[in-house]
Amino acid sequence: MAKPKVAFYWCSSCGGCEETVVDLNEDILKVAEAIDIVMWPVAMDFKKKDIAAMQDGEIAVSFINGAIRLSEQEEMAKLIRQKSGLVVAFGACAHLGGIPGLANFNTRESIFRRAYLETPSTDNPDGTLPQEKTTVDGVTLTLPAFYDTVKTLDQTIPVDYYLPGCPPPPNLIADAVNAILSGKLPPKGSVLAPSKALCDTCPRTASKPEKIAIKEVKRPYEIKIDPEKCFLLQGLICMGPVTRSGCGETCIKANMPCRGCFGPVDGVVDQGGKAVSMIASLLGLDAEGTLTEEEEKKLINSIADPAGTFYRFSLASSLLRRKKIE
Repeated sequence: MAKPKVAFYWCSSCGGCEETVVDLNEDILKVAEAIDIVMWPVAMDFKKKDIAAMQDGEIAVSFINGAIRLSEQEEMAKLIRQKSGLVVAFGACAHLGGIPGLANFNTRESIFRRAYLETPSTDNPDGTLPQEKTTVDGVTLTLPAFYDTVKTLDQTIPVDYYLPGCPPPPNLIADAVNAILSGKLPPKGSVLAPSKALCDTCPRTASKPEKIAIKEVKRPYEIKIDPEKCFLLQGLICMGPVTRSGCGETCIKANMPCRGCFGPVDGVVDQGGKAVSMIASLLGLDAEGTLTEEEEKKLINSIADPAGTFYRFSLASSLLRRKKIE
């Protein structure tokens, strides 16, 4: 009996999702025995033409990580979708837009200007910027188009399932592969992780009172973090109340607040908006009453980079999507 064909592809991301596949350790050998990997550019030499030559739907499942930033990524995502029975958005960047999605607070022109003209280490006296086409010695060279807007995978192609995380933990990957091989999958469109808030599984839950009043906002480097105490009680912004569980509390166990990489629980459209609402409800409120208007403004303004904090992983998938382009 032929093994099911599986593909992995890497779009706009850091490569951590590829590393977490390797982190399956010896279990990756079991996976390799059960499937036929037909594409995995980071580890094996397969070409676009190899995928194009396949029958439509011939690949059982493709795991695509990374957001869509370039025309080449969009082209490959559409080709792989055509050749695949199932497509899994693999990791936070494919799922939500991730860190690359924060570029949507800028435009292509401002990104190029900063990267190639304005950084202190840049030596570019002629002001040369990347071009999609250029001719050198009579030969035309091309680069992929750099889009103004970073998109999630499902804003580009239909996606069947989502594996969240930055990166997804190896146990969720193994569970997903086993579910696919056995045919025991939830309804299409499901996120392959528990739909409950991280606070429900946080080891610090016992220290969290019924009501929290944040009187002062701190950043992790500014204080010695109590490893037993709820981060919010310590004035640290933690995305745990608005983030899906299933990550294994990795950041929390390293004594750092949740960053929100698993995205929202089912039914929440905008994780960042939910986080803003959550934090706003905690600022200065206690049995003694609220802060003065000036104290409230000072407290709100003490939140460093609120857009990058609350939408760190989810801007491209949010209601905001991007900065308005004139």
